[in-house]
Amino acid sequence: MCGNRIAAFSFHSFPVFLSNVAKFCLPDRSEFSLLQTHPRQPRMAKKKGEDQDFEEEPNFDDPEGFVDDVSDEELLGDFLRQKPCESDGVENVIVVDNIPVVGAARFPKLKGIIEKIFKNAGTIVNVHYPKDEEDNTKGYAFVEYKNQESAEEAVKSLNNYRLDKHYTLLVNRFADFQKYSDIPKEWSPPQPQPYKVQNDLYNFLLEADAQDQFCVVSETVPGSVQVQFCQNTQPEPTELLKRERFTDTYVKWSPKGTYIVTFHKQGVVVWGGSSFVKVNKFAHSNAQFVDISPCEQYLVTYGPNGQKIVIWDIRTGAEKRTFVSDGMSNASMLRWSHDDRYVARLVDSQIQIYDTTTFFLLDMKSIRVEGIRNFSWSPTDNIIAYWVAEEVDVPAKVTLMAIPKKTELRTKNLFNVADCKIHWQKSGDYLCVKVDRFSKSKKEKKDKKDSDVKFLGMFYNFEIFHMREKDIPVDSVEVKETILAFAWEPVGSKFSIIHGEPSSANVSFYETNKGQEPVLVKKLEKKVCGHLFWSPRGQFIVLANLQMGTFEFVDTNDFSIMKTGDHYRASEVEWDPTGRYVVTGTSGKAKEDQGYYMWSFQGRILKRVNLKNFMLFLWRPRPPTLLSDAKQKEILKNLKKYYSQFESKDRLRMTRASKELIEKRAKLREQFTEYRSKRVKEWEDQKKRRMQLRNNVDTDTLEADPDNVEEEIVEILVREDTTVIE
Repeated sequence: MCGNRIAAFSFHSFPVFLSNVAKFCLPDRSEFSLLQTHPRQPRMAKKKGEDQDFEEEPNFDDPEGFVDDVSDEELLGDFLRQKPCESDGVENVIVVDNIPVVGAARFPKLKGIIEKIFKNAGTIVNVHYPKDEEDNTKGYAFVEYKNQESAEEAVKSLNNYRLDKHYTLLVNRFADFQKYSDIPKEWSPPQPQPYKVQNDLYNFLLEADAQDQFCVVSETVPGSVQVQFCQNTQPEPTELLKRERFTDTYVKWSPKGTYIVTFHKQGVVVWGGSSFVKVNKFAHSNAQFVDISPCEQYLVTYGPNGQKIVIWDIRTGAEKRTFVSDGMSNASMLRWSHDDRYVARLVDSQIQIYDTTTFFLLDMKSIRVEGIRNFSWSPTDNIIAYWVAEEVDVPAKVTLMAIPKKTELRTKNLFNVADCKIHWQKSGDYLCVKVDRFSKSKKEKKDKKDSDVKFLGMFYNFEIFHMREKDIPVDSVEVKETILAFAWEPVGSKFSIIHGEPSSANVSFYETNKGQEPVLVKKLEKKVCGHLFWSPRGQFIVLANLQMGTFEFVDTNDFSIMKTGDHYRASEVEWDPTGRYVVTGTSGKAKEDQGYYMWSFQGRILKRVNLKNFMLFLWRPRPPTLLSDAKQKEILKNLKKYYSQFESKDRLRMTRASKELIEKRAKLREQFTEYRSKRVKEWEDQKKRRMQLRNNVDTDTLEADPDNVEEEIVEILVREDTTVIE
């Protein structure tokens, strides 16, 4: 780039620059000198009758021959740094070099080609081609986009674009001229940085007994949030670390449990390792919540409504991409592919997919789908499922699209659709689309031209896509009653539905098999529940009523209800990663009984913890196992062989715990005995004094004054039995 590009740019032909680029004038140094040497106003005259004697004013004038050696930078450094430059306000403009030099006859063709190439990066507001006196182009052009993101996209994707065998376009941001002009003429090598030993981020996986970690968040005093980290040892958990004022609001674990994120006014901080040291910090003021990519490579921070959304590299802290929030609607949320290769969002009936290797649009363009309402990534494959709303004479449809080729794998047309919800199974073997449909429709004529369509009632379809089968067959399950909840078994082939009235609902369990339609295997009737919580290992499920705080633990092998329990006002249910424990919590919404209960997967309460101002309980996630499917099946098959080892280890642990408990109790008993002996001796030494105070009458025993005793007989009904004799 050359400086003559700026000189050649006509601000008169580019109106937006007139409003963005301002003239900047600093006051001359002579003006500041005048301020210093300006004579003071004459003193106020004395009032009549006043006798005042004022000292002579000092002379503030500079001495003759005075030379001011203070530079403008030293005197007005902060002010000068805010001085606008030629590139201010032109962040949306790019400079395109090395375009063909053509005359007036060939100019329309050149203009059409250039604008066709650059409109793929975003909406173009204006294009300016500088020309010489003979009306020939000068070999470069200025392109203004609607926003800064489009300009950055054009620079990333179209720099070194080969127009033909003679011309290769060079694209730069107009704002970069100032940056490149400040490059020093002499290069100096960078200073070597000292090596910092990184903390081991995965030592929590080395626990020999596979005991999980969890954190408990509570507000100790207003504005002070405490986080306690514990190891789930038995019979009592082991405290690993406790941090006061660790976060301003709450915390969040990364998907594999490597990091934990805390929130602060200046931004968010990522912590990790055995002692949770700071890994990186990300300056995004007032960030409300974050999202972490499935492979933990990237962090997304979301600002308040209408502010920016930033994608960061967790390891380096580099800012990868910035978006503008549209009010924090679901459509603006960023969604990641399972391997962190792509991130996508829904904007203006377009799915914008960004390749994370470059962070610009895949194939340089968005996927436009008219009427699209929502989409979701497969948890195991680079496949997107999206649904399109119904229009007049055009049915709604659900489409599966493979990325990056953007080929449609399967399409399902739907009629009389009110809404759809997309539910992927965690293993990616199945996809369920819950479809809300109108049951009946009729037309009422107001006049000969117009008519209104009325829909009466609703019914629900569950469209099940078999993702691992050829051509992806689709089966349908129809339910007439209101749907309260739906959930896939994370590992397995079952799904469950709560339908009916909340006070007397039915819970139906279906099983899907290869090449077969879903089969209803069990229906539990008249259940007061509204939420389903599957174990992460499958088989076991909790039926919860979070309004009443009741829970039922069900084994879906034989659909037996193992246990029923209560936790008044419980609003949270959290399974541990291994599926052995369940935690129910009562957060700060309730004024009393705050804390959490820990249950076994069979529904037995193991621990009740009351904690004032309890806010949150979070199990630390685990990464997927490295064992193959064959190895896991072998372990399950030979589980009885390992049973004796586990039982002996548990017995030893409980014995050790019992021994510690016995020693603790013995120590307490010894302390109490010592304290009691001391008090008894003190009481005996004071007996003589008591006798003196009571006229030498011994009142230490009840028999000392038999006349001052009242006897009362109390009868209590213990039990009443009725036996029927035939």
